[in-house]
Amino acid sequence: MVNILSYGCIVLGLVFWFWGTWPLLGRRSVLYKLHGLSVADTLGSMTIVVGLLLRIPQEWPLLVLALISLAIWNTVLGYVLAYCVTDDGGQEVSHGG
Repeated sequence: MVNILSYGCIVLGLVFWFWGTWPLLGRRSVLYKLHGLSVADTLGSMTIVVGLLLRIPQEWPLLVLALISLAIWNTVLGYVLAYCVTDDGGQEVSHGG
Protein backbone atom coordinates (compact mmCIF):
# COMPACT_ATOMS: atom_id res chain seq x y z
CA MET A 1 0.00 0.00 0.00
CA VAL A 2 2.85 2.39 0.84
CA ASN A 3 4.53 1.56 -2.48
CA ILE A 4 1.37 2.43 -4.41
CA LEU A 5 1.00 5.71 -2.52
CA SER A 6 4.68 6.47 -3.09
CA TYR A 7 4.47 5.83 -6.83
CA GLY A 8 1.26 7.86 -6.94
CA CYS A 9 3.04 10.85 -5.37
CA ILE A 10 5.94 10.55 -7.79
CA VAL A 11 3.63 10.34 -10.81
CA LEU A 12 1.58 13.28 -9.51
CA GLY A 13 4.80 15.28 -9.14
CA LEU A 14 5.70 14.54 -12.75
CA VAL A 15 2.21 15.63 -13.84
CA PHE A 16 2.72 18.93 -12.00
CA TRP A 17 6.05 19.41 -13.79
CA PHE A 18 4.51 18.92 -17.23
CA TRP A 19 1.42 20.97 -16.29
CA GLY A 20 3.69 23.91 -15.42
CA THR A 21 5.76 23.55 -18.58
CA TRP A 22 2.82 23.51 -21.00
CA PRO A 23 1.85 27.24 -20.57
CA LEU A 24 5.36 28.27 -21.68
CA LEU A 25 4.13 27.75 -25.24
CA GLY A 26 1.31 30.29 -24.83
CA ARG A 27 1.16 33.98 -25.68
CA ARG A 28 0.88 35.37 -22.16
CA SER A 29 3.45 37.62 -20.50
CA VAL A 30 6.78 36.26 -19.32
CA LEU A 31 5.83 36.94 -15.69
CA TYR A 32 2.65 34.88 -16.00
CA LYS A 33 4.62 32.03 -17.56
CA LEU A 34 7.35 32.12 -14.93
CA HIS A 35 4.82 32.26 -12.10
CA GLY A 36 2.95 29.22 -13.38
CA LEU A 37 6.17 27.35 -14.01
CA SER A 38 7.62 28.07 -10.58
CA VAL A 39 4.44 27.15 -8.70
CA ALA A 40 3.97 23.90 -10.61
CA ASP A 41 7.67 23.04 -10.33
CA THR A 42 7.64 23.61 -6.58
CA LEU A 43 4.50 21.52 -6.06
CA GLY A 44 5.81 18.78 -8.34
CA SER A 45 9.21 18.64 -6.69
CA MET A 46 7.73 18.63 -3.20
CA THR A 47 5.27 15.87 -4.14
CA ILE A 48 8.12 13.77 -5.54
CA VAL A 49 10.12 14.26 -2.33
CA VAL A 50 7.08 13.16 -0.29
CA GLY A 51 6.88 10.06 -2.49
CA LEU A 52 10.54 9.38 -1.81
CA LEU A 53 9.94 9.92 1.90
CA LEU A 54 7.32 7.17 1.80
CA ARG A 55 9.73 4.82 -0.02
CA ILE A 56 12.82 5.46 2.13
CA PRO A 57 11.65 6.68 5.54
CA GLN A 58 15.09 6.13 7.10
CA GLU A 59 16.31 9.16 5.12
CA TRP A 60 13.67 11.48 6.63
CA PRO A 61 16.10 14.16 7.92
CA LEU A 62 17.58 14.70 4.45
CA LEU A 63 14.21 14.60 2.70
CA VAL A 64 12.58 17.00 5.17
CA LEU A 65 15.52 19.34 4.64
CA ALA A 66 14.91 19.05 0.90
CA LEU A 67 11.23 19.94 1.38
CA ILE A 68 12.08 23.00 3.47
CA SER A 69 14.79 24.08 1.02
CA LEU A 70 12.42 23.77 -1.93
CA ALA A 71 9.77 25.85 -0.21
CA ILE A 72 12.17 28.61 0.83
CA TRP A 73 14.38 28.67 -2.28
CA ASN A 74 11.52 28.75 -4.79
CA THR A 75 9.73 31.49 -2.85
CA VAL A 76 12.87 33.64 -2.74
CA LEU A 77 13.58 32.96 -6.41
CA GLY A 78 10.07 34.12 -7.30
CA TYR A 79 10.62 37.41 -5.48
CA VAL A 80 14.02 37.90 -7.14
CA LEU A 81 12.55 37.30 -10.60
CA ALA A 82 9.72 39.73 -9.91
CA TYR A 83 12.20 42.34 -8.68
CA CYS A 84 14.46 41.90 -11.72
CA VAL A 85 11.68 42.56 -14.23
CA THR A 86 10.39 45.73 -12.57
CA ASP A 87 11.89 49.19 -12.64
CA ASP A 88 12.26 51.47 -9.61
CA GLY A 89 8.61 52.54 -9.77
CA GLY A 90 7.32 48.98 -9.53
CA GLN A 91 6.26 48.78 -13.19
CA GLU A 92 7.13 45.86 -15.44
CA VAL A 93 10.04 46.60 -17.78
CA SER A 94 9.37 46.01 -21.47
CA HIS A 95 12.29 44.58 -23.41
CA GLY A 96 10.86 45.04 -26.89
CA GLY A 97 9.28 42.45 -29.06
